[in-house]
Amino acid sequence: MDRIVVLDFGSQYTQLIARRIRELGVYAEIIPFNKEPDSENLKGIILSGSPSSIYEPNPPLPSEKIFELSVPVLGICYGMQVITHIFGGKVAPTNKREYGFAKIEVVKDNKLLDRGIDGSTVWMSHGDRIEKPPEGFETVGRTDSSPFAAIENKRERVWAVQFHPEVHHTEKGKEVLSNFVFNICGAKPDWNMGNLIDILVDRIKRGVGSKRVIGAISGGVDSTVVAVLMKKAIGDRFIGVFVNNGLLRKNEPEQVLEALKKLGVNVIYKDASELFLKKLKGVVNPEEKRRIIGHTFIDVFSDVASKFEDIEFLAQGTLYPDVIESVSVKGPSATIKSHHNVGGLPEKLNFKLIEPLRELFKDEVRELGRQLGIDEKLINRHPFPGPGLAIRVVGEITEEKLNTVREADEIVIEEIKRAGLYNKVWQAFAVLLPVSSVGVMGDKRTYENVVAVRVVESVDGMTADWSKLPYDVLNRISNRIINEVKSINRVVYDISSKPPSTIEWE
Repeated sequence: MDRIVVLDFGSQYTQLIARRIRELGVYAEIIPFNKEPDSENLKGIILSGSPSSIYEPNPPLPSEKIFELSVPVLGICYGMQVITHIFGGKVAPTNKREYGFAKIEVVKDNKLLDRGIDGSTVWMSHGDRIEKPPEGFETVGRTDSSPFAAIENKRERVWAVQFHPEVHHTEKGKEVLSNFVFNICGAKPDWNMGNLIDILVDRIKRGVGSKRVIGAISGGVDSTVVAVLMKKAIGDRFIGVFVNNGLLRKNEPEQVLEALKKLGVNVIYKDASELFLKKLKGVVNPEEKRRIIGHTFIDVFSDVASKFEDIEFLAQGTLYPDVIESVSVKGPSATIKSHHNVGGLPEKLNFKLIEPLRELFKDEVRELGRQLGIDEKLINRHPFPGPGLAIRVVGEITEEKLNTVREADEIVIEEIKRAGLYNKVWQAFAVLLPVSSVGVMGDKRTYENVVAVRVVESVDGMTADWSKLPYDVLNRISNRIINEVKSINRVVYDISSKPPSTIEWE
């Protein structure tokens, strides 16, 4: 199977590069920027962008041996600056960071930018620019602000672009990557999700050997897919643990256990809801909530795990968006916020970590689940945060507030499903705000709580737009919450997108 390797310099878009290539039917994998790729079936190398600058002390640089592997190399944004730096060109910081749309002009016939790309919109995001291309490189594309927006050296088989072809803002980005993968690298489109299952199962088998594996299961798509993968790879040597932290949605514990039973996964159920709520009493800061929930979960999980012998591995359903919003183990990316299933657990539990979904997006995990035969209702279930309703009750958490947001959340989901929109939106939920407002009910003045409704559309969770729900759907949601949920007299709709906002409120 042909492979394209992406060297990760820490860009938030790195996984998008691999994703776009996989969408073309070619297997792509990400490795750290300073690791030399395995040459087996290697057809090309892509250097990602980065938050770093080539002018920083000890900037991240790849081994120059990658240019001796006799495969084409494409640099994107920071990757372009790396190529320029290594081959002796001139890179200089700009007075003003270029961030946004530009028009690309193809100035010379080349295999990377065909004439159909000429005049299309590209997405720029950089603080340095190429002042002088290296000797032997020719300019093949430019924009108004970047005279060397695309360069090539056909003899060395090296190409570089200043813009980001992997993001959807670049109008012809898929064509650019397709040209590199097929026209330049000569790769064959021989990869699909079925192949990925074989790859992951083989990795698990080789990594685990004859040992046993334990894993936390929430009933969500990610942990369920991991559980079925583990079962397929090692059978009964996988032990699933479902911890009820008291922060789940209405009737969720019963629904989760029933679904897992149908999948044939043996699960140990632990109700620790009282312990979690006790630990969270009086806590307001969202990061502190996450920390307490994470640590308490570790304690509960450790207690369950201690009852078993010969367990050496811990399986987690970490996805790539979790990784890049927390901390990158591949490239030097920036931390945005902590995630419950990224980091910390192996050290505390003394287990080796298995994260088979770590390089996948949510929609890819869903497709993987379909290939594994998991029920469509579970596959299409909206993402639910690890800290649960703790980050959908803004401020201090109480049992009363949790019950309030549960009831409101159920109404949101019911009405979204009733309107036939559940599978068309990424996430829909209610958030209980720490404010009260004046209202009138039954000719009496009220001073009660406010619920925010959040519905977003997305492909992978990396970016998200607020959903333009029909007014009649919003009207039914609002009326039902106010009339059916005790202590709520006002409903507002969140119309912010990611970025600059995140999907969750905390």
